[in-house]
Amino acid sequence: MNIRNTTAKERMLKKIRQALLQKRENPHADFEDSPLYKDEEEPLDVTFAREFTQVAGNFIYCDGEISLIENLILLAEKLEIKKILAWELEIQKLLGQYGFPIYTTDQQLEAADAGITTCEALIARNGSIMLTNGNEAGRRLSIYPPIHIVVAKASQLVMDIKHGLQRVKEKYGDKIPSMVSTITGPSRTADMEKMLVLGAHGPKELYVFLIEDRF
Repeated sequence: MNIRNTTAKERMLKKIRQALLQKRENPHADFEDSPLYKDEEEPLDVTFAREFTQVAGNFIYCDGEISLIENLILLAEKLEIKKILAWELEIQKLLGQYGFPIYTTDQQLEAADAGITTCEALIARNGSIMLTNGNEAGRRLSIYPPIHIVVAKASQLVMDIKHGLQRVKEKYGDKIPSMVSTITGPSRTADMEKMLVLGAHGPKELYVFLIEDRF
């Protein structure tokens, strides 16, 4: 029994040694240079919208600021949103000039129906949103309210995460924010009886309002 096992082991090792001694050309010489994904032929906004909606995101295209305000009002009426937080000066200025009602301090955080933030980039490849804590919204506003609304510009669309990270590096230089993350759809989990539940660890609904600024 032991002899047969030893003999089989020796035969196996002999084959391995022979294989290691044989010099073969790399069968995948161009592997490192080959693209991980196929090239996309669609515009970035079309690719992002497709991928974002596939992960339960809600995409709203706005051809300008007036369209953004109109769509925000429609959403607030539809979902009966009463308390919307906006901590970033950019968002406060944008919405304030049209008289859109928002709360600008964190005193209403626990009672907020929705939070509005900007983003660093929109990743078209997988429909993700790149965020940092480098602005007034910090970490909390994209996590606590049950509805997260992202106001983005078409010029922030990039194809891959590496391009989004490059934008962050160009914007902040050596002072990279301590948090750089991507959001792909609403918060979800399937830990409980393998049933998909949205809003388990963060917002239950995620909206991206894309403002066209590439005229």
